[in-house]
Amino acid sequence: MVIGRLRGTLAEKQPPHVIVDVNGLGYELEVPMTTLYRLPSVGESLILHTHLVVREDAHLLYGFFEKRERELFRELIRLNGVGPKLALALMSGLEVDELVRCVQAQDTSVLVRIPGVGKKTAERLLVELKDRFKAWETVPGMATLVVEPRGGGTVSSAETDAVSALISLGYKPQEASRAVSAIKGEGLSSEDLIRRALKGMV
Repeated sequence: MVIGRLRGTLAEKQPPHVIVDVNGLGYELEVPMTTLYRLPSVGESLILHTHLVVREDAHLLYGFFEKRERELFRELIRLNGVGPKLALALMSGLEVDELVRCVQAQDTSVLVRIPGVGKKTAERLLVELKDRFKAWETVPGMATLVVEPRGGGTVSSAETDAVSALISLGYKPQEASRAVSAIKGEGLSSEDLIRRALKGMV
């Protein structure tokens, strides 16, 4: 069974995981941070484009706000040495168009700041992606998406969620804590803390 899209209600949001309730059945998905920033509040309806990864020990479902993001994810996991975790880390640190521009410019400096990407890996990724991205076009404004902070939850729980999400992306606990502490503020949601922390890291 291939699950390509889910329409339902956002039941839970625990970065980087979400649960979508579809007629009483809860689907757990892992999403890149660029998708997480754009999700509605818990209890509201949403549509996610999905990709199912089947392993011997688990079936893992990944969700994306746009088809374009899912296509990028699929391109990334086709590359040698790039699994779903590294693909999500790349997509969480960079918007789709930022990554496309990075590949077009063959710029390794941004990629090496992503956890799990060394200089050799970055160089290989840029070479392999260059041909694949020839057909991709950047959409004006996508890379400069501005997300307004949302309220909800206490600051401490938002900070904890943000640190946990960064660790799950491959950052060291100390790095994650330091990055979140540097930008914490009253009323900031976990999504906004993650977004600002990632921008500071990358």
